[in-house]
Amino acid sequence: MATLPEDPSSPIGEDDRETAMRRLQEAYAEGHISHQALDEGLDQVLTARTGAELAVPLASLPRERPPTTSTIAAASGRIRRRGVWQVPRVLKVASAFGKVNLDLSRAVIEHPVVDIELQLGTGRAKITVPRDAIVDFGDLHTGWKDVRYRPRQPSRPGGPRIRITGAMGFGRLRIRHARR
Repeated sequence: MATLPEDPSSPIGEDDRETAMRRLQEAYAEGHISHQALDEGLDQVLTARTGAELAVPLASLPRERPPTTSTIAAASGRIRRRGVWQVPRVLKVASAFGKVNLDLSRAVIEHPVVDIELQLGTGRAKITVPRDAIVDFGDLHTGWKDVRYRPRQPSRPGGPRIRITGAMGFGRLRIRHARR
């Protein structure tokens, strides 16, 4: 996926133009802009020569959403996500040998349901979910050890549902709720 040029005075390429047209079309399909605004925006995009001219029709659009599916893979070593990060609708995590640590406690979760698909050979995995999350791991297949999880009552309604699926060979998955 192409990104728009950082320098507003730089000339734009066809990839920049296509990205801008796609963003306008998505905004129209999601009901954020009218048909007339779409036509005007596309006209501006097609005639734009610089990054500044291209930014004008995109200025009023909502920020771009992250991809709905993302994959994190490593042959060995550590996979770690923590702090503030954008959680996609579907997150695929694959590791042959190593540790996985996913901390969703401060992550930005925009979807009511998040699917985490684990494909792990050996090694441990630890997933920290938000305090009010509902966790479902019934479709996770483990080869050697079981899953450690102590469910808690959600502190407030409306928390995300975290569904964990996939397969783990020789390792243990530990799921815990954030304390705050």
